[in-house]
Amino acid sequence: MHVAVISVDSVEINRGHSQKMGFAFPLLSDADAAVIRRYDLLHRGAGPKNADIARPAEFYVDASGTVRWANLTENIAVRARPEQALHAIDAAKGGRRD
Repeated sequence: MHVAVISVDSVEINRGHSQKMGFAFPLLSDADAAVIRRYDLLHRGAGPKNADIARPAEFYVDASGTVRWANLTENIAVRARPEQALHAIDAAKGGRRD
C-alpha cells in the first residue's frame, strides 16, 4: 500500500512541511488545483484571504484505480483517524492486509 498527499500548496511549501513533520510519503503539489477539481474537492474561498483551498478528504484507491473508500468533510480541521482509515481499507480488501 502506498500513501500520498495532494495539496494546493507549492512544491517548496510541501517539501518544508514534509521535512518538518518527518513524513515518509510524498506530499504532491497541485498548485493549479487540476486534480482537486477533478475529484470535486475545491473549497472555494475557504482559505486565508478567501483563497480557494482543497476540501479535506481521504481516499483508498485500489491497484486498479478504483476508489474503494472516501472520507469527505467541509471542516478543514476534521480528518479521518488513522485507525478509521485502516479499518475502511481492510474492509474494502475483505479483511486482508497486503
